[in-house]
Order: sequence, then C-alpha cells, then structure tokens
Amino acid sequence: MERLINIDNGGTLTDIVVASGTDFTFTKTLTTPVDLSQCLFDAMTKASVQLFGEANLADLLHSTQHIRYSSTQGTNALVQRRGPKIGLITDDSALPNALGTSEETAGLFRDLIGARVGIVSAAGTPEELAQQLVAEINRLTTAGAERLVVAGLSAEREHLFKRTMLKNFPRHLLGSVPILFSREFATDTSRQRQVWSGILNSFLHPTVERFLYSAEHRLRAFKVKNPLLIYRNDGASSRVAKSVALKTYSSGPRGGLEGTRALAEAYGLDNVLMIDVGGTTTDVGAVANRAIAVDRRGSIQGVDISYEMSDVRSTGVGGSSIIAVHDGEITVGPESVGAAPGPACFGFGGTTATITDVNLLLGVLDPATYLNGEMALDADRSRSVIAKTVADPLGITLEQALIRMEASYSSHLARAFADLVSPTGETTVAAFGGGGPMNACAAARIAGVRKVLVPRLAAVFSAYGISFSDIAQSYETSVTGFSPAEIASVRTSMQADAGKDMFQEGHDLSECELDWSTIVEDSEEILSLKATFRLPHPTIANGVPAAASAAVAAGTRQVRGTPTQIDTVAVYQLDDQKPGATAAGPAIVEGPFFTARVPLGWTLTVSTAGDLQLTDTL
Repeated sequence: MERLINIDNGGTLTDIVVASGTDFTFTKTLTTPVDLSQCLFDAMTKASVQLFGEANLADLLHSTQHIRYSSTQGTNALVQRRGPKIGLITDDSALPNALGTSEETAGLFRDLIGARVGIVSAAGTPEELAQQLVAEINRLTTAGAERLVVAGLSAEREHLFKRTMLKNFPRHLLGSVPILFSREFATDTSRQRQVWSGILNSFLHPTVERFLYSAEHRLRAFKVKNPLLIYRNDGASSRVAKSVALKTYSSGPRGGLEGTRALAEAYGLDNVLMIDVGGTTTDVGAVANRAIAVDRRGSIQGVDISYEMSDVRSTGVGGSSIIAVHDGEITVGPESVGAAPGPACFGFGGTTATITDVNLLLGVLDPATYLNGEMALDADRSRSVIAKTVADPLGITLEQALIRMEASYSSHLARAFADLVSPTGETTVAAFGGGGPMNACAAARIAGVRKVLVPRLAAVFSAYGISFSDIAQSYETSVTGFSPAEIASVRTSMQADAGKDMFQEGHDLSECELDWSTIVEDSEEILSLKATFRLPHPTIANGVPAAASAAVAAGTRQVRGTPTQIDTVAVYQLDDQKPGATAAGPAIVEGPFFTARVPLGWTLTVSTAGDLQLTDTL
C-alpha cells in the first residue's frame, strides 16, 4: 500500500491528510515557529497513531509514495519583512525608479533594497567593467547586502557580468554572497516583472530553504526513498531542489481552491467562494463554472511577477486575530497572536482577546472538545482578558462586549468576500479552515449569501486540496521571428530540459503528459511546455439522498444569543449523522477538529459525502 501525505503548514496550526485510495486520515498540531520541521514530524507521528494504533512514524514513511508540503512561511516572511537584505546591481540607471512607480511598489523596494543599489556603466572595456563590479559588490556587501540581484540591459550584458563576477568572486570562497541573474531566473516580456521576480525570490529563498532542507535531512534518517515535494502556487508539486521560493508564496490557498473546485464539480455549483479562515488570515478565492481564476502573471503585494498565480487575496481576519478597542470602536486584526502565545484561552500567556475567546464564552465552543479534546480551553482567562481590553474600556458589561465583538468579527469576515458575491446567480460560500465554520453563516447573511457548504474535512481542507496535485514542470521560450526550423530546435531543447528535470523528479518523460501551447503576449510569441506526471486524485461523492431523516442530537449546549438571553441549543456530531440527515437552527455541529454554528433561520443537511450543507431560510 502506498500512501500520499499532504501537509499544510500555517502560522498557528499545521494540518496533515494521509490518503490511501478513498481512505483519509487527518489531524492537526500546533505549529512550532522555532523549528518548522518539528511540527511536520509531530503531525506525521500523530497520523501514524490513528493508522496503526500507536506512534509508528517509520512504518508510515516507508508506506508513503510522496510527501507534499505547503507552507505559509514565505508569505509571512514577506508580510513581516523578515528576510535578508538585498542588493541590486544594474547598468540601467532608470531601472530603480521604474521598479517603484506606485506607493506600494516604492515601499516594497525601500524595505527590501533601499539604498543598496549599484549602478555600473553601460559601456567600457571588460577590465573597466570588472573594476566597477568589484567596487560595487564590495560597497553593497559592506552596506549589509546578504544576497545580490543582477539586472543587465541585455542577456549578453548579464552573461558578461556573470563571467566577471565568478572570476573575481568564486563561489567556493568563504562568505561568498549568493547572486541571482534576473534573465536566467524568469523569462518574461516585461522587464519590471522579471526583475521584481528575482528580488522577491532572493528575499524568500533563505527563509524557505532553511526549514525545507532541515525537513529533508530529518527524513533521510528514516531512509525515505522518495524526496519531499513542495506544493506550489500554480497547483503542481516538485522536489525541493527543483522548486523556486517564489512559487511557495500563497501555495496553501491554492490547495484550498483545488478542493473548492472539487466541491463545485461534485455538487454542480456554478459560483463558489472559498473562505479559508486560519489563525492569522482569511484567504478568499472564487471558482466560477468549475474553473479556478488564475492570473498568468501573478501579483504579490501590488508587485506583478513573472509566474502564474491563482487569484487569492488574504485579509487579516482569523481565529487568532486580535479584537481590541481603538478610539471607542471595536477593531479586528490584522495583528494576530498566532500560535505563540495564541488566544488567551490557550493558556500560553496570551493577553489579548480573539474570536476564539469570544466563541468559548458565548458557549459555541466546548472547552473539553476543542481540537478533538486535545487542548483544554481556559474560560477564566478569556473572561479576564475580554473584560480588561474590551468591556471595561467601552464601559459595558462582559455579555454586551461578547455580542458586539461577535458582530464586529462577522462584519469584517463578510467584507472579505462580499464584493465577489454574484449579483445575478446563486452563490455558495465554502467555509473551511479551523475557524471558517464558526462564523460563516453570520458573515454569509451579512453579505447576502443564502448557502454555505462546510466540507467534512473543513479543518484540514487546504491540505486535502493538495491531494489534487500532480508532479509538473513548466518551460517558456520566446520564439518571436523564429523560422520553423529554429522553432523545432527550441522544441527539442525544451523537451530535453523537461526530460532531465522529470528524471530528477524520479520519472521518465515517456510516463508524463506533455502539453505544448503558443502564447502571444505584448506582441511576443512564446512557446510553452508543461510536463506532468499524474498522481492519484480523490473523488467526492455527489448529491444528497432523496430520503431525508431527522438529525440525531448528541446533547445540548447553552449558547448566548443576546446580552440577556441564553438558548438551549442542540449539538450534532457530524460523523454520527446519516446522509440526508436534516435539522433546523439554532444548532451546533461538531465535526472533526471544527465547530459550526447554525443560527436561527438556517437549516442543515448532511450530504452523501458527509459534508454539511447550510441554507438560510429567512
């Protein structure tokens, strides 16, 4: 039996899904920021307990075909500007200004590069160029540059720079600074996109490299035969050594989108909005007519890049987002307490309020069953923090504060996706992530959406979405003005590159699908090749049984509905319900590692696949 392990590493929690045919085992563990390889192994060890009845990581790894890994660490590093200082060397004096034409791009350039720019002459002898390059490299490294990006006026100039640099600064010397040559890194018709891609990749590279190679090193101790695969933001996977850091940016949300597309296909939905509510952010994306919205040239924090990216946006609203009072108003995020110290109720020293604390005190969360009972929540800590930071500053009771905090959070969540709601057709919100199901119905009602779909694997759904990934590599070459013979030669060269890369991925090119296409962009003709080795994909059972039955409650819970009213609410265990089971809100549905709140006026139905379908009847 060969399994596929999918891991989605978030800022607060790390999710794992182990797939074997139609069987799925999944769990969650706290992210370990100091050593990210640790939470990877923690997650796999926990999964092995579910599979074998005891911790047996070795057997799990030796029965696994591939481990596919996605991480938010590159995304978080850029958001927090936590990375190396970059230096830019160019013979184009106009380039620095061209890279910062807007307030956003100028700010990013200032944060990543600042004054570390070296301008060399566009003319002169090789000896004069060598003198200038040596002088500028010494100046930039003295100014703190830890990595260099080289951007020449032409490919020939960059090749000349490369020969000169390697001659004067051999890579084997101690303290040599990594250098990226922009035209080698990305093919593009836009020079700004190309150079920005090199800058961003250089910034992300050491952050991503550090923990990925640490993870690979730990895997070697188990004599794992297949290397770790990185899940990319284009929806494909590849070896660590065959991936670039830039393609890890926002890769987790792409997994969520792939899972959302599978839901759309299974249930025949034309317009589905993904809201993936994590600890720090909510990622929002759309699937229209069973297709994921994709930008051929993606954008990162307002900067256009050379690579494809899915159209996903992140908002600072999550389960660990700080809810506070500023100027007499309740605010939500974008600051987050993350995994450490986490919400106050975690008991790790958190001193600020979050929606997790609110839902605990409202009665939505059961302190004994959070994370399937693996973490006990402390209501007294939540009560103390909310009183101190919200209720007292506003001069209101704790109960009033809870209702207002919940309403503010739901409004912020609604604003994250309201503009994507279809004005002409019916929209369904697919709510997942650890925090998605708790407030999805309230946010959907505010945004004018009547249907919410909570997958059974909601708590680990982005990791599940990675299950739809294949191993792939892509290539592009400009063939503008080429003769048929020259184009044929380019095709041969590109196919040879694909054969080499896929061999290094562990597969012969004859086992792969080759997708050739011609793209016209900015009057340039570009030949494109994608080589894909298919891996097994899951399927979702579609529909709902014709025969409905009453859902069976496992008990009741006291849930506060207003500052002065507490309701006795039925609690349903999702995994205990038969397909076709129905009930009316108000209700609580507890699934594996998640809690869904079904407000008054909403009905719930359990689908054939065990997913939760919610409909607003008001």
